[in-house]
Amino acid sequence: MNTAANKATGGMDKRIAWSLLMIRAGIATVFLMWTIDKFINPGHAAAVFKKFYMIPSLSNVAAYVIGGMQMVIILAFLAGYLRTWTYGIVLGLHAISTFSSWGKYIDPWTYPNLLFFAAIPMLAACVALWLLRDLDTYSVDALLTKKPASSKPTADTEFFNKKDTTVSRAVKLTTSSIR
Repeated sequence: MNTAANKATGGMDKRIAWSLLMIRAGIATVFLMWTIDKFINPGHAAAVFKKFYMIPSLSNVAAYVIGGMQMVIILAFLAGYLRTWTYGIVLGLHAISTFSSWGKYIDPWTYPNLLFFAAIPMLAACVALWLLRDLDTYSVDALLTKKPASSKPTADTEFFNKKDTTVSRAVKLTTSSIR
């Protein structure tokens, strides 16, 4: 591949990485607001759980526990940590939230039902982020799995390289003497 093509591909990789980071930050912003709401206004969280998730009563303590677990997941998601799991959990949570609001989509012109339609493109963004998670290189996971730029041989690799060379020479000598 020529240099121009390499530069174009490298530029594309960066644009994809930045795009996925922005999608992740946008989704995390919405989830953080929903999470903070569970701490600031647990009564509102209880009302949401009753109306959309058919949970008749949610205590303040339960709202705080759910909010705490959700905060851990969302911060890991925002950092791009354990991408397969956190992106999948966020996708699942948002899918449940989106589909549990199905009644709002049937009657979009009654206030505030039209606002619920914003959940659909966010769900699509969650799906896209999960499908492209391996390309999301501006993440903690990518940093943890990144190989060092300079690959200096270690004592182990030098030993095996020497051993392989010795074995290779022995095989060559053996096969040449057989001929």
